Amino acid sequence: MADEALSAGAVARRLGVAVTTLRTWHQRYGLGPSQHVPGHHRRYTPADLARLEVMRRLTAEGVSPAVAARWARQAPGTAPDGHAVPARSRNARDGGGATIPVGRAGPAARGLARAAMRLDAMAISETISRAIATHGVVGTWDRLLRPVLVGIGERHAATAALIEVEHLVSRCISAAFGAVCAAARPASGPSRLLLSCADEEQHSLPLEALAAALAEAGVGHRFLGARVPVTALLDAVERTGPAAVVLWSHSQLTADPAQLTAVLTAPRRPLLLLAAGPGWQADTLPAGVVRPVDLTEALSLAVTIRDSLDRPAAS
Repeated sequence: MADEALSAGAVARRLGVAVTTLRTWHQRYGLGPSQHVPGHHRRYTPADLARLEVMRRLTAEGVSPAVAARWARQAPGTAPDGHAVPARSRNARDGGGATIPVGRAGPAARGLARAAMRLDAMAISETISRAIATHGVVGTWDRLLRPVLVGIGERHAATAALIEVEHLVSRCISAAFGAVCAAARPASGPSRLLLSCADEEQHSLPLEALAAALAEAGVGHRFLGARVPVTALLDAVERTGPAAVVLWSHSQLTADPAQLTAVLTAPRRPLLLLAAGPGWQADTLPAGVVRPVDLTEALSLAVTIRDSLDRPAAS
């Protein structure tokens, strides 16, 4: 309906992207406004907005824009070639359904994807535990978990399904990371690192992965979890005086740079502030904020600052 159509500015505000980004997606991938009223600019319909939300979500997950656009152009319940997915194939055997794409990930990721589609919690947990024992937390995240999570996100974006799969897999991953933290040897010295999700950010698994990797490396830390208001984060900084703070944002909707500025201007400002996650845009970060590109770099920075603080001062 005409009164539901939105301008480019309104859509940009809803999605948390720049208007120039919308123009790029329109020009390069055909994801533009479809409603035309003579004498007026074209407007975005609810269907246009739904496609753009798919595009934003997938690109935030690390899917290339071209691939994300291809998925976004598909109506819910269709395959990448545009043909309808038969109901039987979407709800196949043992609680399963269409396969989860894992790209070039190895057989362990394909096995985990199959277990996820069966909703086989035991197999999911065993696969994750074996991988952590063999490859460590970082290797497990990069080679096994992230490809499967991205694949689930792609399939959900295309079909609006697999919510139950994502919830079960996420719970199993959280439990596995929690076990790593519980089994780790107590860190030598005080906890110098504070991990927090941005205000209203609920997507915490990557930050849980960092917490487990830090525990594995013997780096003391405090993990505040999801949806931490700025006032609560500043209270934690004031009470604990961390040497480094990691603030995670998965989406541009939660990546308000004012949160970073508040930490930088706090009375007990940390030595290092990391803006982690795809939500943060490099050109909006305040001076003095470091944006790690991945889990490996975030872990390396944390270990480096731990080691620098533990090193005896030169006489």
